[in-house]
Amino acid sequence: MFSKLLIANRGEIACRVMRTAQAMGITTVAVYSDADAHAMHVRMADEAYRLGPSAASESYLLSDKIIETAKTCGAEAIHPGYGFLSENAGFSQACADAGIAFVGPMPHTIEAMGSKARAKQLMGEAGVPMLPGYQGDDQSLATFTSEADRIGYPVLLKAAAGGGGKGMRIVERAADLEGELESAKREAMSAFGDDRFIVEKFLGAPRHVEVQVFGDTHGNVVHLFERDCSVQRRYQKVVEEAPAPNLPEHVRANLHRAAVEAARKVDYVGAGTVEFLYDGADGVYFMEMNTRLQVEHPVTEEITGVDLVEWQLKVAAGEPIPLAQDDIIAEGHAVEVRLYAEDPSENYLPQVGRLTGFDLDEPARDFGQGVIRVDTGVEAGDVITPFYDPMIAKVIAFAETRTDALATLSDSLAEGTISGLVTNRAFLVDILRHDDFVSAPPATTFLKVTGLEDKRAGLEPLHAAAAVMVIAGIIEGERIGFRLNAPDVAQALLSDGGERVTARVTFDGHGWAAEVGGEAWPLALSDGGDEGLIMEIGEASLILEDGWIDDDGSSAVLQTSLGSVRVPIFDAFAAAGQGDAAEQALSSPMPATVTGVMVSAGDTVVSGDTLMTLEAMKMETVIKAPYAGTVDEVHFQKGDSVAKGALLLGLTEA
Repeated sequence: MFSKLLIANRGEIACRVMRTAQAMGITTVAVYSDADAHAMHVRMADEAYRLGPSAASESYLLSDKIIETAKTCGAEAIHPGYGFLSENAGFSQACADAGIAFVGPMPHTIEAMGSKARAKQLMGEAGVPMLPGYQGDDQSLATFTSEADRIGYPVLLKAAAGGGGKGMRIVERAADLEGELESAKREAMSAFGDDRFIVEKFLGAPRHVEVQVFGDTHGNVVHLFERDCSVQRRYQKVVEEAPAPNLPEHVRANLHRAAVEAARKVDYVGAGTVEFLYDGADGVYFMEMNTRLQVEHPVTEEITGVDLVEWQLKVAAGEPIPLAQDDIIAEGHAVEVRLYAEDPSENYLPQVGRLTGFDLDEPARDFGQGVIRVDTGVEAGDVITPFYDPMIAKVIAFAETRTDALATLSDSLAEGTISGLVTNRAFLVDILRHDDFVSAPPATTFLKVTGLEDKRAGLEPLHAAAAVMVIAGIIEGERIGFRLNAPDVAQALLSDGGERVTARVTFDGHGWAAEVGGEAWPLALSDGGDEGLIMEIGEASLILEDGWIDDDGSSAVLQTSLGSVRVPIFDAFAAAGQGDAAEQALSSPMPATVTGVMVSAGDTVVSGDTLMTLEAMKMETVIKAPYAGTVDEVHFQKGDSVAKGALLLGLTEA
């Protein structure tokens, strides 16, 4: 076994790998960027070395620098985690050339599975079931047109080198194929530097089921059962669970058998995942293979009792897989959610700032019949920066039954402490407690069909509560809008999706009343003791857990038992000095990098036209024209960094 391991990653997965390595007596080495100089994974490691500036392209993606660091510190192996260099065949080869063990599959395996087209060809040869499709070298429109006709509409266009939903287009009819293909190719070239595509039959409402596989250098390949990852937003997984519920046993057996055959076909070594679509009847169809440890691996660990990182390290050191297939047993049920610093009410905009409070473990001990596991790379006091994925933690519940696991997880999230940042906590609780999710495993369309994806709906009580807290001075003692010689009424303008909403709060000497957007909200406040201030507003009852006003005074954040909401503030008596809603729409909502500029000075646009695209924390934000007009001036170009609130361009209304 290795005596020293370098983890070429950051955050939650770096900490996860370190815990196992240190328990095995292996010295751990962290690498970090300037933004992560004091991060948890650096604090946990036995040794730590700086890679470079905060941007991943100047730090965590520098394969030569990472290998040089491993040589300098004497690390015999490198664990890539997930993301960054984990599925980079060149990095795997460079480790081998340097005499350093890469904790993952061999370069040729990564390369073969990294191309969706090549992967489909190999899986077809191995007899793995696949959807009707085309993955050939001829990329002409004529070929795609004839193949789509053969497959039958609707079809799905997928970037051959893609992932994460980028470069994917659903085409409903032949007349749309040319336009969608051209658009998808532009996106794929920008994202992956490769505009080759495959096309396959589109299933309207399938389930997404994947199988954990493991191989070693002795020719052994096993599976560790399956996971259901069907709850997705924009092709990104939100909830994962194991085993996949309500799966016919013959379908489950077919999945396991196909996954093992897929791994054997590519000489798989280490931990990998074979992903399938399940049509809800008897059909399972190969999607892709992820040649790394998955984000959702903890649910597999919980039902099998296997430490997958320990297995990874043993196999990378040349040992055989510790257990034979018949000795791997699945018991109980596990569910995982990804807790993000993002605002569901603002199109899931990533959030940056300090996490002032964070504790999900202890409250959960009192709930349900299960146990909680929290995999994280941050703790209270740490800062979520704009440079990386805004995930705070993976929260996992394990219990004997799915019902108990769901109850344990939702209770832990609802009652735990998370403060300082707006998060998707309430969004996750809504999913876990939704009748349609609790009663049966959903299809990938679940969030859209149920309306849960649009978290703007039902936020009126939170906006009203925020107005009360801000205007009445409950947050940080600041009172907005009060003036001498004015009635005992306060008002502010709140920004709700670019539309200004007037919020008025009155106090008659006995109690408060709120009016938001012309709608009256009956209001009662009472002291909830340690839990916080209790507000009865309309028909909603919520606990005001925390609240704060941003340093620049531009918005207030309210954290309640019903969820979190960020409310941009405009002083009604000084609105002219605060800028109008249109200017807000043309300003950067957070620190970001400009990834695209679609207009130039002098261009005429109509309302809704895309003007710019920004990227922060792996999420793209589209800046659209709030009205028809003429572009006066463009203040930033592609590649520029912009601060929160920076005016991106000028637009004169037509």
